[in-house]
Amino acid sequence: FITHHPKLAFATASWSDMAIRPPASPLLLAACLLLALSGRLRAEPCIAVYWGQDGNEGGLRDACATGNYKYVLVAFLNQFGGGQTPQMNLAGHCDPNSGGCTFLSSDIISCQQDYNVKVMLSLGGARGSYSLVSQEDAREVAQYIYNSFLGGSSPNRPLGNAVLDGVDLDIEIGGPAHYDDLVRYLKAYSTAEKRVYLSAAPQCVFPDAHLQPAIDTGLLDYVWVQFYNNYCQYSPGNVDTFVRVWNQWTSTSVSKVFLGLPASPQAAGSGYVAPEDLINNVLPLVEGSEKYGGIMLWNRLSDVRNDYSARVKDYVCPNDLSFTSTMRIKPLTKV
Repeated sequence: FITHHPKLAFATASWSDMAIRPPASPLLLAACLLLALSGRLRAEPCIAVYWGQDGNEGGLRDACATGNYKYVLVAFLNQFGGGQTPQMNLAGHCDPNSGGCTFLSSDIISCQQDYNVKVMLSLGGARGSYSLVSQEDAREVAQYIYNSFLGGSSPNRPLGNAVLDGVDLDIEIGGPAHYDDLVRYLKAYSTAEKRVYLSAAPQCVFPDAHLQPAIDTGLLDYVWVQFYNNYCQYSPGNVDTFVRVWNQWTSTSVSKVFLGLPASPQAAGSGYVAPEDLINNVLPLVEGSEKYGGIMLWNRLSDVRNDYSARVKDYVCPNDLSFTSTMRIKPLTKV
């Protein structure tokens, strides 16, 4: 092969001047093939985790630096709507409402640029004061979120000037009214240069009492379904129900559906699935769906203590190449 061609100078050379290189060794070619495949077969850690609700869980940058997560959901903006001044709660980390969390901007940027992690703002949670009372209320909340956390501008940005990748809805109190409007307004801020990713964390009970209208817009990129603390969670004696409900969720108009799990037995009342059970028994039930995206873990603190993501990350994501499960490399023979 000609490996350089300044001004195509080789075109004037005679045929006798153009040395024909011997074919590469089959061993060398096979080694290159294996090296290329090893890079493509390495599963990306398709795990989402909630961060922000306990100061003992470590820093945001530290979570991203583990290499275990593809999505980190900063929780929670838990007061908004109905004319209230939006408020954020980051538990023991810092007080975002008094400007005490702007240092997180450098962590967010590092997560995005150094570790290829999407960092998203999560709205709601199990405790707070939030609701949307009208379409106009949804528009105003969306505008606040865009200016305070996304690509807009505001003199008061609780997490500093870093631009988050999107917004997550973990709505667990109140009704479902106008969250579909909120999703539409937020998605309208997407541009070709900066996409606004949207996600939701419904309970596994289908349809979800709080988020179904928002999910049904078809505008969500990810849904991490909470398969815990409910009748639809996985257990060896509940496989049929679990599969039936999982199939209901993968039939919705979302891009990817994630299996939401507690990261430790203490992280939720029920629904913990041990890593070996997840790998051997649960993933075979869910990963066949083209909408399967990975797992979501509640939460970072429990994951730190139980090392859950590190134990399962090599198993939870689809392979980059669909044919690899059936492909075999023949033994090499020297020629």
